[in-house]
Amino acid sequence: MTPETSTTLLRDLARDSQHARWTEFVARYRPMMEAYMRERFPSVEADDVIQETLIALGRVLPNYRYAPDEKGRFRNYLTGILRNKAMRQLRDDSRRAELADGLSRQQDAAPAEDQSWREAVFALALGQFLADDSVADRTKRIFERVALNGEPPEVVAASFKMKRHAVDQAKSRALARLREIVKSLEGVANG
Repeated sequence: MTPETSTTLLRDLARDSQHARWTEFVARYRPMMEAYMRERFPSVEADDVIQETLIALGRVLPNYRYAPDEKGRFRNYLTGILRNKAMRQLRDDSRRAELADGLSRQQDAAPAEDQSWREAVFALALGQFLADDSVADRTKRIFERVALNGEPPEVVAASFKMKRHAVDQAKSRALARLREIVKSLEGVANG
């Protein structure tokens, strides 16, 4: 079920990221990507990971040179991107669950057997937090990178040209705001 690589297709997509042949590419490679996800990452939302893979591929294709004798087959390159995106999704899901569990334990809001409810409340709170215009975009980005993506605070601090302590403060402010949102959501649910 592995499609044969079309060098003209890859060339057309590399030249123009909006090329109409993306439909052909997706029709050709999506079944292989779906099968790969079902087999190796059944607990991960395949559609999201495939979409992220296609976005990443669109960015790298202009610099990609198809040379199967030197670099290996294109399908291996594609499944490498797919695997990395799936692994990242697993890590992100795990971090979100840990963060939700930590917030819930601090608030002692729900019994331990109600994990899915806590995760749903946290997902909703996280969405509200990220959409909250009263929270600085920089604070949101720092929180996403440190708490959700697991980047080292030192790396994030360097990228924002700030001290590590300032990153810790931004993360702390974000967690405090998330706790407020969780508390208010739980009040609505219990009221």
